[in-house]
Amino acid sequence: MTELDPVIHAQARLRVVASLSALGEGDQAAFPWLQEILGMTAGNLSVHLRKLEDAGYVAVTKTHRGRTPTTLIALTRRGQLAFEEYTATIHALLNPADKKEPT
Repeated sequence: MTELDPVIHAQARLRVVASLSALGEGDQAAFPWLQEILGMTAGNLSVHLRKLEDAGYVAVTKTHRGRTPTTLIALTRRGQLAFEEYTATIHALLNPADKKEPT
């Protein structure tokens, strides 16, 4: 049986990755938007984004919009693949009959 990815499996990181996976390919989420939809504190979100970034699952870009600092977050291709594998593993765990061959 395939194990669940421990980086994604933490509830907060799973919510982050799921939210980012809903964006269009190449789209980025602004940090305040992500914080608001997830209902997380800035510090908590930052900690989880760092773990996802260290794993190569998200890209964090710090830039400016005018004079205002802006942090943008995007799911990387590696992150998208890891999330797809994670959801496939969950599906297989919930529906073991789907894996069995007919007798």
